[in-house]
Amino acid sequence: MTYKKKPHKEKLQKTNLQSNSAPSEGERIAKVLARIGIASRRDAEKLIEAGRIKVNGKRLDTPAFKVTSKDKIEFDGEIVGGKSRTRLWRYHKPSGLLTSHKDPQGRPTVFDNLPKGLPRVISVGRLDMTSEGLLLLTNNGELARQLELPATGWSRRYRARAYGHVTQNRLDTLKKGIMIDGVKTGPIIAELARQQGDNCWINVTIHEGKNREVRRALDTIGLRVNRLIRVSYGPFQLLDLGSGEVEEVKNKTLRDQVGHLVEIEPPKNEIKGGRKNTPYQGRPSAKKKSKASQRSGSKDRPQRGKSQGKSQDKSQGKPQEKNQRKAQDKKSQNRNAAYGGGSGRKINFKSRGKRK
Repeated sequence: MTYKKKPHKEKLQKTNLQSNSAPSEGERIAKVLARIGIASRRDAEKLIEAGRIKVNGKRLDTPAFKVTSKDKIEFDGEIVGGKSRTRLWRYHKPSGLLTSHKDPQGRPTVFDNLPKGLPRVISVGRLDMTSEGLLLLTNNGELARQLELPATGWSRRYRARAYGHVTQNRLDTLKKGIMIDGVKTGPIIAELARQQGDNCWINVTIHEGKNREVRRALDTIGLRVNRLIRVSYGPFQLLDLGSGEVEEVKNKTLRDQVGHLVEIEPPKNEIKGGRKNTPYQGRPSAKKKSKASQRSGSKDRPQRGKSQGKSQDKSQGKPQEKNQRKAQDKKSQNRNAAYGGGSGRKINFKSRGKRK
């Protein structure tokens, strides 16, 4: 009988490791959809389950699918794709608009009323239909998701007008948080700004942004909100942005504020002060200057002054130097006379009277 040698166990383990660790091409479809601004990764998976995403003409039924730059991605029958740099806009949402791309009831939405020229964007969080104020828009779904997470630690500040009378002590009870849908919220900071008749203005700061959190919080202490304005979201503020206006956040500000959350690429040919943003290489050293002058030679050096005239004639250079020295001597004499003959004491000629 003949026996075949079995391969060594270590060799089997190495081959298995190599096959498992071999890099696979492409990225997960949910990540690509988030990067191009279709939706966040979690919402992109819901779109796939709903059958709204196609790749190369075939409808996807699982988010565990990888795509490359060669694949054609369709969302609701529209071709999407192409990597673009991350951008962020401040938008002053007016009251009466729904924060949604589509509404089955046909109500007006934020995205139907955005100015023309904007790329496809999604909102960072939402505002109620009757709420107004700052709403952040971005073309990067992953950035939107990161900014919505409470772990980011960004606060949302509101100005609320509510019907009813209240004291600061009553508002301080909200610091303990409230229960919303069986979940307790974080601390809610409310400060009474002023009482105006039967209405009061309150400054409210929250960190989570649950569904109708501000309205529900003030409702627990007997106040009914009839106007709600968001004035800031993290470091980004509403300021004097007009209702319905959109303003893009500068790339440098975006990199400083959210560069630790997602990759922020600088725009191509970024210009600062009228010049391209090229890295500073420092001044050339004295050795480099001398070598450059030796290579170029004295003939190639640019000559100052006019191409023709006495300044280029070496024989006529000395008279000009003498005239310049005489002019400087006269200036120094006049200066010494104005300051008391060089003693450093300035004389006021206007206040000086006539000699008797």
